[in-house]
Amino acid sequence: MVTQDQALRVRALLDGVRAEGRTALTAPEGKVIADAYGITVPGEALAKDADEAVACAARFGGPVVMKIVSPDILHKTDAGGVVVGVEGAADVRATFRQIVENAREYDLQARIEGVQIQELLPQGQEVIVGAVTDPTFGKIVAFGLGGVLVEVLKDVTFRLAPVDADEALSMLDSIRSAQILRGVRGARPVDRRAIADQIRRVSELVADFAEIAEVDLNPVIATAEGAVAADIRVILAERAPAERRTHTREEILTSMRRLMRPSSIAVIGASNEQGKIGNSVLRNLIDGGFSGEIHPVNPRADDILGRKTYPSVTDIPGEVDVAVFAVPAPSVARLLEEVGRKNIPNAVLIPSGFAESGEPELQDEIVAIGERYGIRLLGPNIYGYYSTWHDVCATFCTPYDVKGGVALTSQSGGIGMAVLGFARTTKTGVSAIVGLGNKADLDEDDLLTWFGEDPHTQCIAMHLEDLKDGRAFVEAARATVPKKPVVVLKAGRTAAGARAAGSHTGALAGDDAMYDDILKQAGVIRAPGLNEMLEYARALPVLPTPKGDNVVIITGAGGSGVLLSDAVTDNGLSLMEIPPDLDSSFRKFIPPFGSAGNPVDITGGEPPSTYEATIRLGLTDPRVHALVLGYWHTIVTPPMVFAELTARVVAEFRERGIEKPVVASLAGDVEVEEACQYLYERGVVAYPYTTEKPVAVLGAKYRWARAAGLLGGGFMT
Repeated sequence: MVTQDQALRVRALLDGVRAEGRTALTAPEGKVIADAYGITVPGEALAKDADEAVACAARFGGPVVMKIVSPDILHKTDAGGVVVGVEGAADVRATFRQIVENAREYDLQARIEGVQIQELLPQGQEVIVGAVTDPTFGKIVAFGLGGVLVEVLKDVTFRLAPVDADEALSMLDSIRSAQILRGVRGARPVDRRAIADQIRRVSELVADFAEIAEVDLNPVIATAEGAVAADIRVILAERAPAERRTHTREEILTSMRRLMRPSSIAVIGASNEQGKIGNSVLRNLIDGGFSGEIHPVNPRADDILGRKTYPSVTDIPGEVDVAVFAVPAPSVARLLEEVGRKNIPNAVLIPSGFAESGEPELQDEIVAIGERYGIRLLGPNIYGYYSTWHDVCATFCTPYDVKGGVALTSQSGGIGMAVLGFARTTKTGVSAIVGLGNKADLDEDDLLTWFGEDPHTQCIAMHLEDLKDGRAFVEAARATVPKKPVVVLKAGRTAAGARAAGSHTGALAGDDAMYDDILKQAGVIRAPGLNEMLEYARALPVLPTPKGDNVVIITGAGGSGVLLSDAVTDNGLSLMEIPPDLDSSFRKFIPPFGSAGNPVDITGGEPPSTYEATIRLGLTDPRVHALVLGYWHTIVTPPMVFAELTARVVAEFRERGIEKPVVASLAGDVEVEEACQYLYERGVVAYPYTTEKPVAVLGAKYRWARAAGLLGGGFMT
């Protein structure tokens, strides 16, 4: 823990740097911060002239590193300001002069405070520890291989700062080259706890001081005896970050309750004219069976679709929970003022024509109105929203009335339509479908907070292009994941990651790997594509939660068994080592030319009884935690025969309280499609013509179970 005196020392230092108009700290200033926070650095001293340099080097009693100290030279190596392994008085004098001369040639105006004489560290594994201020997530701490490798391999992992000791230690296992740190080819393993301690201390530093934009310890020399930062670079932000408007959990739930379970809805811009959005929204609300009050608002009509129409929302008697806007963008601000005067808590803004089309001022104006009156804004630039359990179809798209446990959200209207089509085609029951659009106000963390408490929602799937407040999202996700899965499709995976930055960490932090790591830290399941997001959302409520890691494959074809085995490995699952007694039990049902072990290959010519016996055995043995079935279409066991027997056996065991996830891959003629649908409807997640998809879904279930603390392993897996 940092003492109050140490924190005050750092505060005074940072204030002094600010007062001088600088954003980069010198090496001696960095040493003050390192000492205050217990960040291990080598012995060092500042020499103002060559004689001092010789004296300083003599105190270390061996080779030294010499570095230029200038508040105006950030990248010392580029300026020829770093020399390693200097030894002997003559060499120290010559190097001092050369470094100063190089610095002056590099920048004639640079202020030169002297040369840092630093103890030369022993050889070891170079790693980088750093932190950066991300516009979405705030303070982020990073770890990876150091030196040139960090630039070439970009083998780096990220977490929200601050991190505790265990989370810091987990970062060492999250890079691809983790094994190097454990020792390879006879090399001794490094002191992992010493590295983790450096990570933790850096994370605490940036969390304590908002004005620190970037910190770089690069390289950190890690050996079996410890971890020492050879160089520390600290950069301050040019301006303080803007404060974000926040809402308490209770405020979010109160407004969301009235949005998703309204008693009264006003449609501003309602119309009798077919083809207009105001007509479609009103018709959907009426035809969708909404049992509450529906109030059309239009100053040029008295009656729309048989409903009394009001010239303004202020003329509507009684309370209104939601105002749906179906008017052109330029009219929204004026009408939103009326919504505010009516004390309506929610505005659903369907119109486009705001920030997405080059009109940020118009969007800023409606946000300001919303804040002034306490109105929560959904949108603008959305297709509307569905709250199926309350028969709310406040959208200009086609109605959807299959009630179920999946909540789906999208930032894009086009993706929203794909969501709707998928749900309809697959008969996926949904609790809600919500468009977020520009996210002027309401965003994913508001919806997560609501759906986390909604008894009708079992799984949440979100398409997003960005996060407005990454920390609020992580907080909401961490509160939700232990209760139900959250699946995220984050668009923009291949966007250019590097940004202009003053440190290695800053240049690396724009990479999609940062989003990936922090979404894992939040416990959400990241889907690689749109179809995967929708399939995960559809399947996860169907599959029981596994009670352990042992996965067994039972297949009727050796080829599919190999592919299923590959898929199991690719999805981070564990093929069970079949114990001898279970192996003997399986062999009783397998022909001599079949294969036990895992996969269990019963061969394709076997009758339904063989499939049934082996599936029963897998469900009976408590050491088996999940089954992957590979079916091959034959006349001996037709697809629907396989589907019916599998569904019957699984249902029988579930009635006895034995619930294990069972997924199936069906290969064959078109009849396997009907068989898959039959299985899916009865709790067995099945897909035709693919070995990858059923295992990917099972892998997603396992990732959620681990994140929720049901299988161990915590949030990062």
